[in-house]
Amino acid sequence: MNIFEALRTSHETQRGLADALIKTSGDSKDRDVLFKELRTELAAHAAAEERFFYVPLIAHDMTQEPSRHGIAEHHEMDELVEKLEKTDASSPAWIAVAKELHHKIFHHLKDEEQGIFQLAGKVLTEAEKLSLAKDYEGEFVSQRLKD
Repeated sequence: MNIFEALRTSHETQRGLADALIKTSGDSKDRDVLFKELRTELAAHAAAEERFFYVPLIAHDMTQEPSRHGIAEHHEMDELVEKLEKTDASSPAWIAVAKELHHKIFHHLKDEEQGIFQLAGKVLTEAEKLSLAKDYEGEFVSQRLKD
């Protein structure tokens, strides 16, 4: 498995959780469970992806700016997650923020898969793609266990 395949696995999980989350209503157990799972997935993915995908890409002129943009979007998603944590889950404001987070996740993943991955494919060697995947997966699991 290379780094792109490893990242896509988590991306699919994020899409599924985000889709399910915005279909919940009120202060329900489903909403709580899905939100916590999505929060954990996003945090573990961002930490591992920044370290083992974006940091190596920042060293290359072609991928430096897209990498910085991707990291900035991770921070925007973190802020939306924090906003959801502080908002009453039964209020209409909660689902509005959840939909904003859903949009940001889908936008970010599309940017990565349809833009950054292609650029990264040009600057990373095949060996790096495999090595980064192993490192990413190890860090991802480690981060998930922290939560």
